[in-house]
Amino acid sequence: MSFDPKVVRKAVTHLRTTDPIMRDVIDRLGPFQMKRSRRYFQSLTRAIVAQQISSKAALSIWGRLRESARPGSITPETIAQMSVEELRAVGISPQKASYLHDLAQHVQGGTLRLNRLSRHSDERVIEQLVAVKGIGVWTAQMFLMFSLGRLDVFPHGDLGIRTAIRNLYGLSELPDLKTCEPIVDPWRPYATVACWYLWRSTDEDDSW
Repeated sequence: MSFDPKVVRKAVTHLRTTDPIMRDVIDRLGPFQMKRSRRYFQSLTRAIVAQQISSKAALSIWGRLRESARPGSITPETIAQMSVEELRAVGISPQKASYLHDLAQHVQGGTLRLNRLSRHSDERVIEQLVAVKGIGVWTAQMFLMFSLGRLDVFPHGDLGIRTAIRNLYGLSELPDLKTCEPIVDPWRPYATVACWYLWRSTDEDDSW
């Protein structure tokens, strides 16, 4: 699912107007093409699977998990029914298996109501998600961006984002949050859009 084109145009215009460096990045990389997923449980499951492993390994494990979970696919019910041994058989570590079971239990038990998260503020969404084992602030921020489509999220702990800011803004080292803040402030309220371009810029130069 794509973002509202009118909102995207407004965001891109804002970024190009307020930040000359971002303007150059946008002109070089072209249209904003970030996609959203409304399959909230599946998105969180995939994020847990992908933690601390390469993208290639995560994609392979994800494919095996989806195949093993059929015909129900990735739902709280199918994940809850899979034993630790079954999850390990597709390449998921015992620790991550416990995270997936905890996520399924939160959703099934009603302590995490995924269909209601869109009603809450960013801070409240993060608060609810980090109550699940294996979901930290970064994962919650990715959910805000790629699932809920929140437009003003800045995941300051993301290595790719920090690398891009260092490279584009001529910094000598990876910036901390305090260093990032004056750079990010002109992007508001469209930090998410700026971050997508930052990720793309690091893909372009193979630094991340």
